Amino acid sequence: MAWVFLLLAGAAEMTAMFFLKLSEGFKKWKPSILAILVGSASFYFLSLSLRELPIGTAYALWTGIGSAGTVLLGIFFFKEKANPKRIIFILCIITGVIGLKMVS
Repeated sequence: MAWVFLLLAGAAEMTAMFFLKLSEGFKKWKPSILAILVGSASFYFLSLSLRELPIGTAYALWTGIGSAGTVLLGIFFFKEKANPKRIIFILCIITGVIGLKMVS
């Protein structure tokens, strides 16, 4: 279950960043509240995963999922540039996440 909790934490982190962008610096209250709630859920699921997983591995995977996923959300929903260099570095993050999963 620890890996499921970690995946949920990463997905919640991506979602929180999505709502944070929509909040426009906490100027819009609905996305602001959603960002805080989903961000809190992310920390909660991360804490559950830490019951079984090493902290270094869990944190690296959580930030990797959140970072790569947030970049992809930016590309698809906010029309951010998807140049080849960005894609290569996202793939590097994903490769690192998979590698940590394999050795844990």
